[in-house]
Amino acid sequence: MIIVLKPKVTRSQVEAVIREVRKLGYKPHPIIGVERTVVAAIGDERAHHTLETLTSMPGVDQVMPVQRRYKLVSRESRLGGTKGSLITVNGHVFGGPKFQVIAGPCSVESEKQILETARAVQKAGATFLRGGAFKPRTSPYEFQGLKEEGLRLLARAREETGLGMVTEVLSEGDVGLVAEYADILQIGARNAQNFALLIAAAQTGKPILLKRGMNMKIEEWFLSAEYILSHGNPNVILCERGIRTFETLTRNTLDLGAVALAKMETHLPVIVDPSQGAGRTDLVGALCKASPAVGADGLLVEVHPNPKEALSDGAQQMTLQQFSRMMTELKPFIRAANRR
Repeated sequence: MIIVLKPKVTRSQVEAVIREVRKLGYKPHPIIGVERTVVAAIGDERAHHTLETLTSMPGVDQVMPVQRRYKLVSRESRLGGTKGSLITVNGHVFGGPKFQVIAGPCSVESEKQILETARAVQKAGATFLRGGAFKPRTSPYEFQGLKEEGLRLLARAREETGLGMVTEVLSEGDVGLVAEYADILQIGARNAQNFALLIAAAQTGKPILLKRGMNMKIEEWFLSAEYILSHGNPNVILCERGIRTFETLTRNTLDLGAVALAKMETHLPVIVDPSQGAGRTDLVGALCKASPAVGADGLLVEVHPNPKEALSDGAQQMTLQQFSRMMTELKPFIRAANRR
């Protein structure tokens, strides 16, 4: 059940509701929003007393049943079930009318590389810079990232260009360090069900960009987001990046249907990573253009000054010129989706 509290509810009224929810045998999870506070009551509704009587308590607006396993992530948990969450980072809103574009290299390799890329993607219209300082690689002999030096270089690029900064965190031990630098913490596909890491990232209070795992069902993806929300952090951006299938002509199979479903089932912003989704630069532009049509709120695109010399995933990274051209070609598709 979801207990929706009235605007301008007092702290004592919220605490009274939490006590009553616990008294009735449920586990309360308060989520404090900008305009509203909700309390999710987790428990078997068939085995406990109904919570509908809470509507008589001061400060309570309504009590709504939620049948999904992902109770906090479900669109039903939003008042009226019609409006999605808006997540503001560095003055830019995910989930609003503006289509957000995050762009940058797979890995931060040098000061020259990241600054050149940051300047170019900012000029082309991107609002956030992505780049891996810590890299999860299949082989232990491949480039693992510059680590803290990479974070410092990303921070310098942010300072020069004004772009927000998105970078991946790989372990619980690195959460604090990465949170010192990043505006958005990325949880990658390999860690999408690393629940200890999800909890640690949630506790920083930073917005979390949660990628779908390469072998995850959609519901499992939503439940990973539920871990973050249930630990008090409502600022989750879902990212569809393709799943592993029997197909061999692309690196992954980008599931744009999952984007449309995520927008229907959840209140969270959803973005698309077409670079990982295809693994081929020649497909990235077309997948970028398709993303607004299925309801995506933005893109995460890999861009490199010289992909042939990239230390990781060069085959899927756009050149600076390709990215600039794609951004120009993308505009009518964004307008057709009633976004800007």
